[in-house]
Amino acid sequence: MFIVFGIMIFGIVAGYFLRRVPNINFIGKLITAFIFLLLFTLGLSVGGNSIIIDNLSAIGWQALIITLAAIIGSILAAWLVYEKFFRKEDENNKQDLIQKK
Repeated sequence: MFIVFGIMIFGIVAGYFLRRVPNINFIGKLITAFIFLLLFTLGLSVGGNSIIIDNLSAIGWQALIITLAAIIGSILAAWLVYEKFFRKEDENNKQDLIQKK
Protein backbone atom coordinates (compact mmCIF):
# COMPACT_ATOMS: atom_id res chain seq x y z
CA MET A 1 0.00 0.00 0.00
CA PHE A 2 2.88 2.35 0.73
CA ILE A 3 4.17 1.74 -2.79
CA VAL A 4 0.84 2.86 -4.27
CA PHE A 5 0.78 6.04 -2.17
CA GLY A 6 4.44 6.69 -2.96
CA ILE A 7 3.82 6.41 -6.69
CA MET A 8 0.79 8.69 -6.42
CA ILE A 9 2.73 11.31 -4.44
CA PHE A 10 5.59 11.08 -6.96
CA GLY A 11 3.07 11.69 -9.76
CA ILE A 12 1.63 14.70 -7.95
CA VAL A 13 5.08 16.20 -7.46
CA ALA A 14 6.04 15.50 -11.08
CA GLY A 15 2.77 17.01 -12.29
CA TYR A 16 3.38 20.11 -10.20
CA PHE A 17 6.77 20.69 -11.80
CA LEU A 18 5.61 19.78 -15.32
CA ARG A 19 2.42 21.85 -15.30
CA ARG A 20 3.97 24.62 -17.38
CA VAL A 21 5.26 22.30 -20.11
CA PRO A 22 3.28 23.30 -23.22
CA ASN A 23 3.06 19.92 -24.99
CA ILE A 24 1.86 17.78 -22.10
CA ASN A 25 -1.63 17.28 -23.60
CA PHE A 26 -0.82 13.67 -24.47
CA ILE A 27 -1.24 12.70 -20.80
CA GLY A 28 -5.04 12.42 -21.13
CA LYS A 29 -4.71 10.03 -24.08
CA LEU A 30 -2.05 8.05 -22.22
CA ILE A 31 -4.32 7.72 -19.18
CA THR A 32 -7.17 6.52 -21.40
CA ALA A 33 -4.90 3.93 -23.03
CA PHE A 34 -3.77 2.62 -19.65
CA ILE A 35 -7.37 2.40 -18.40
CA PHE A 36 -8.28 0.35 -21.48
CA LEU A 37 -5.26 -1.87 -20.84
CA LEU A 38 -6.31 -2.36 -17.20
CA LEU A 39 -9.87 -3.22 -18.27
CA PHE A 40 -8.55 -5.71 -20.82
CA THR A 41 -6.34 -7.45 -18.26
CA LEU A 42 -9.27 -7.51 -15.81
CA GLY A 43 -11.33 -9.20 -18.54
CA LEU A 44 -8.56 -11.74 -19.07
CA SER A 45 -8.52 -12.48 -15.36
CA VAL A 46 -12.30 -12.86 -15.13
CA GLY A 47 -12.43 -14.97 -18.30
CA GLY A 48 -9.76 -17.29 -16.95
CA ASN A 49 -11.54 -17.86 -13.64
CA SER A 50 -13.80 -20.91 -14.02
CA ILE A 51 -15.72 -20.19 -10.81
CA ILE A 52 -16.81 -16.79 -12.09
CA ILE A 53 -17.66 -18.13 -15.56
CA ASP A 54 -19.70 -21.02 -14.12
CA ASN A 55 -21.71 -18.66 -11.90
CA LEU A 56 -21.96 -15.81 -14.39
CA SER A 57 -25.75 -15.88 -14.59
CA ALA A 58 -26.17 -15.38 -10.83
CA ILE A 59 -23.30 -12.92 -10.59
CA GLY A 60 -24.58 -11.07 -13.66
CA TRP A 61 -27.98 -10.33 -12.14
CA GLN A 62 -26.44 -9.22 -8.88
CA ALA A 63 -23.97 -7.03 -10.74
CA LEU A 64 -26.75 -5.52 -12.85
CA ILE A 65 -28.83 -4.68 -9.78
CA ILE A 66 -25.85 -3.17 -7.97
CA THR A 67 -24.87 -1.18 -11.07
CA LEU A 68 -28.37 0.20 -11.57
CA ALA A 69 -28.61 1.12 -7.88
CA ALA A 70 -25.25 2.90 -8.08
CA ILE A 71 -26.28 4.83 -11.20
CA ILE A 72 -29.62 5.87 -9.72
CA GLY A 73 -27.94 6.86 -6.45
CA SER A 74 -25.28 8.89 -8.28
CA ILE A 75 -27.88 10.72 -10.37
CA LEU A 76 -29.96 11.45 -7.29
CA ALA A 77 -26.94 12.69 -5.33
CA ALA A 78 -25.78 14.89 -8.23
CA TRP A 79 -29.26 16.37 -8.59
CA LEU A 80 -29.46 17.11 -4.86
CA VAL A 81 -26.03 18.78 -4.87
CA TYR A 82 -27.02 20.84 -7.91
CA GLU A 83 -30.29 21.92 -6.31
CA LYS A 84 -28.62 22.75 -3.00
CA PHE A 85 -25.49 24.57 -4.19
CA PHE A 86 -25.73 25.59 -7.85
CA ARG A 87 -29.36 26.25 -8.77
CA LYS A 88 -29.46 29.81 -7.42
CA GLU A 89 -26.22 30.71 -9.18
CA ASP A 90 -27.61 29.51 -12.52
CA GLU A 91 -30.79 31.53 -12.04
CA ASN A 92 -28.76 34.63 -11.12
CA ASN A 93 -26.53 34.18 -14.19
CA LYS A 94 -29.61 33.87 -16.44
CA GLN A 95 -31.06 37.05 -14.93
CA ASP A 96 -27.77 38.88 -15.49
CA LEU A 97 -27.71 37.80 -19.14
CA ILE A 98 -31.31 38.92 -19.65
CA GLN A 99 -30.60 42.32 -18.07
CA LYS A 100 -27.51 42.84 -20.25
CA LYS A 101 -29.54 42.32 -23.43
